[in-house]
Amino acid sequence: MESKKHERADLRRWYAAFFNLGLALSVGAVLVAFEWKAEDDKPLLDISKAKTDWDMDIAPITIQTPPPPKAPVVSPPEIKVIDDDIKIDNLTALEVDLASNEPLPVIELTEPPKKEVADVIHDFTEVRAEFNGGMEAWYKYLRGNLSYPKQAQRTGMEGTVIVRFVVNTNGSIQDVEVARSAYPALDQAAMDVILNSPAWKPARHNGRAVRSRMTIPIKFKLN
Repeated sequence: MESKKHERADLRRWYAAFFNLGLALSVGAVLVAFEWKAEDDKPLLDISKAKTDWDMDIAPITIQTPPPPKAPVVSPPEIKVIDDDIKIDNLTALEVDLASNEPLPVIELTEPPKKEVADVIHDFTEVRAEFNGGMEAWYKYLRGNLSYPKQAQRTGMEGTVIVRFVVNTNGSIQDVEVARSAYPALDQAAMDVILNSPAWKPARHNGRAVRSRMTIPIKFKLN
């Protein structure tokens, strides 16, 4: 079918011209908008020319001392009168019958009194103190009397407790203490077995029995 529209009435031929014209007007408007300078607004009030003295009217800083504290009111002490006459009933009469002619015995000291001095505890001696029967008897005593605490067994606690104690001249034990701890329950068990042990052979120094300090390790190990 042939188009009956006249060629001069077809606006498509002006499309490119109108498009370029609109683009040029748009670019020009943008450039004019960027180059436009607005007039500077005048401030409503020029503070620099105004004469004010507000910055000079500053109140000085004053320090006010608090008033001294008032002294506490102390009431006068109450004075009580106590009777000096004390009555004591049912006194037992003490009679001391001393013959006037009986002379008092005379006590004579032939030598000055001796001062008792505690024996010195030796850390090093010529012959050390030992358990009666030797180390074999000591190990036998430990196997029969040393108890492994149940609490330490349940928790799997093991270790070596070093116990320090004093052996007296008669073989008795005293001043038992823990020199190195492993566990509180194990420490107590080691101290108990030392305290309950039979008499030891005392140490000897310069040919006589002396007090000495011993240190023994006691090992606790689970099988």
